[in-house]
Amino acid sequence: MSENVFYKQTHLEEKMDESEKRESRAYADSYIDFLNAGKTERECVTYAVKEAEKAGFVPYVPGMALRAGDRVYSVNRGKSMILAVIGRQDLSHGCNIAGAHIDSPRLDLKQLPFYEDGEMALLKTHYYGGIKKYQWVTIPLALHGVAVRADGSTVQISIGEDEGDPVFMITDLLPHLAADQVKKTASDLFTGENLNVFIGSTPAANGDERFKAKVLELIHERCGLCEEDFISAEICAVPAFKARYLGLDRSMIASYGHDDRSCAWAELKAIFDIRDPERTAVCILTDKEEVGSDGVTGSQSTAFEFFMQDLCETQGVSLRRCFEQSFCLSADVCNAFDPNFPEVSEKRNNAKCNYGVGILKFTGARGKSGSNDASAETVGTVRRIFAKAGVTWQMAELGKVDQGGGGTIAKFMANRNIETIDAGVPVLSMHAPCEAVAVNDCYMTYRAVKAVYEER
Repeated sequence: MSENVFYKQTHLEEKMDESEKRESRAYADSYIDFLNAGKTERECVTYAVKEAEKAGFVPYVPGMALRAGDRVYSVNRGKSMILAVIGRQDLSHGCNIAGAHIDSPRLDLKQLPFYEDGEMALLKTHYYGGIKKYQWVTIPLALHGVAVRADGSTVQISIGEDEGDPVFMITDLLPHLAADQVKKTASDLFTGENLNVFIGSTPAANGDERFKAKVLELIHERCGLCEEDFISAEICAVPAFKARYLGLDRSMIASYGHDDRSCAWAELKAIFDIRDPERTAVCILTDKEEVGSDGVTGSQSTAFEFFMQDLCETQGVSLRRCFEQSFCLSADVCNAFDPNFPEVSEKRNNAKCNYGVGILKFTGARGKSGSNDASAETVGTVRRIFAKAGVTWQMAELGKVDQGGGGTIAKFMANRNIETIDAGVPVLSMHAPCEAVAVNDCYMTYRAVKAVYEER
């Protein structure tokens, strides 16, 4: 009896049978493909559309007749996406929602990025999201994005990913001359204006600013763009390396963008794999989470309401009634306990790698500021759903109380009167150019989302 009163956790490798381990590895392979194909939110949407259509989803057209089992998707301006599988119950019973973001910290190019100095051509950047600036120095970078020409035509850009492509880099001081630099705090080592990307060092044959001119010539040859086209462009520098298995046992995955593509792929794979759900299942892939979820493609946009209102109107159901009966799993990553930095975590309540999907009753900072803070009943609902589906989970918290914190899209979903809770993959080195997650935690997050979609 005394043993039964304790909350126990078991390492997933010791808990999963061989069949589950094979499924977990196959899932990880598919996730790595997604990571390598989608290094920006636009690329994630492009990949998701392709895979969704393979899984039988069709573009949603407002007013189209929908029946139970129908599979539809809607893309918002190429940067966010909603997918739905229509349930047997009408939407007055609510729907089961999972929401994740597909943007990640990066270095955006300024609108006039090209300049030269010291006979080198460089790019000015403006970092996006919360980063440690020094981590982005002296690593290979690739350029990704889209530019719109004066005539309205668009050009997709991806340079640095293919084997034969050049890469780019932000340089640093050699240790021999860094006596003054190393006296600075980590936050002062580099300023935002110091994050200038090297792009070339060959002069043009003649004219002014010959090093800048040569780079612009090469850009025009490759992409058909002139300098003015970059004013109407969204181009960013991201890590050029591929997602790889991490560790001799291949138990983890090292990659850029686990936050939050580890949860985005879990949502996508789960909605691809469900059939004929009792309640309508909705997958949200949103943008701009790293900068506050504002804008037309962020989770505060009314695009989600308009999509759901269209679905409700086809069934003669009030959107308000639908939302108040719905449930949302805000699928976003949490930090994993790191033995190199134990002082920032409270071990009893911090998630660990290889112990399953992390459930966060609240996020926020310090006094739960900016947090959804799910109710006891909501946590109880999640426990029941996961237990029924055999999902391994653990409670999680974003570090010690006064250490810092963070937020997710949960509060924006809850503000719509949708019962919401955070759950996601524990991550090491979050927001770094290369993050790490456990293979089995990713698989359990997929299982968790699928269980929510299938809940009656």
